[in-house]
Amino acid sequence: MPAAPACPTDPLTEMLRGLRLDGVDYSRFRMAEPWALSFPEQQAARLHFVSNRGCWLRCGEGDWLELKAGDAVLLPRGAAHVLASTPGVPPVVAGTCKRSPICENVFSVDGGGGGASEVTGHPTGQVCLLFCGSLHFNIDALHPLAQLMPEVMRACDLEQHEPAIPHLIQAMARETELDRVGAAGILARLADVLAASLIRSWVEHGCGDATGWLAAVREPDVGRVLAAIHLNPEHDWSVAALAKVMGASRSGFAKRFADIVGETPARYMLRVRMHQARLWLQRDRMRVSLAAERLGYESEAAFSRAFKRVLGAPPSHYRR
Repeated sequence: MPAAPACPTDPLTEMLRGLRLDGVDYSRFRMAEPWALSFPEQQAARLHFVSNRGCWLRCGEGDWLELKAGDAVLLPRGAAHVLASTPGVPPVVAGTCKRSPICENVFSVDGGGGGASEVTGHPTGQVCLLFCGSLHFNIDALHPLAQLMPEVMRACDLEQHEPAIPHLIQAMARETELDRVGAAGILARLADVLAASLIRSWVEHGCGDATGWLAAVREPDVGRVLAAIHLNPEHDWSVAALAKVMGASRSGFAKRFADIVGETPARYMLRVRMHQARLWLQRDRMRVSLAAERLGYESEAAFSRAFKRVLGAPPSHYRR
């Protein structure tokens, strides 16, 4: 089994440090008015950066939100939404647009209602430049942190607490508009940092009155335990080992944990481990036997029973 990690001094910081991007897929859209793009719901987060002209965003059946030039929005749970030059334009599914590769995992898309220039090949109407990406984090929409996030996180609402955000957006605007050699790759890296900065700013300042799981992870003693579990779900944590992380007796730890988190340490740890296994199976196509072995189960059958008890379906369901 992997060794247990050292006890973090700042649980939330440690958990954010463990948040990483496992994959990205970006597209640069040149959309001539009128235009509208629909983005279906997905497991990955989505990031949109609006460069030179404003547009409108509608998430699900909600109200339209006007985005100004230079705005950036993150949809951390990948909710279904529409981007449009104006509300009411019939949308086309973004994934059906013809894409031309620029560099690794970055594509260029021309579209909208303005037609294309015979000289440049680009749309001739008023053009909005968008940089849109899918971000695959090492957590998914079912992670407690992701569940607490709003459907849409807007950079302008968070930048006052995160000085780096305006500078990142300015740099992205320059790279988008100048269209220099290597701009697409630089944009992708800037977008990665921007997404992480938005999440950090929201956690530190946008949800100060949050209760439940976030309140628990901010509670110093219990927070150390939650961070230890989430940072190393493969470790065979015992109640005694977790009590040691908190610095309490087994009985004192178990009661305090249950009072604050709302469930026993064993139940919480099992949920975290099974959700980690689901990611391995669904995203990485890991064999069930290997997932069982990594989590320390003596047999695949025992792992499968625990998995189905927590998630309501057998492991094979997530490898289809």
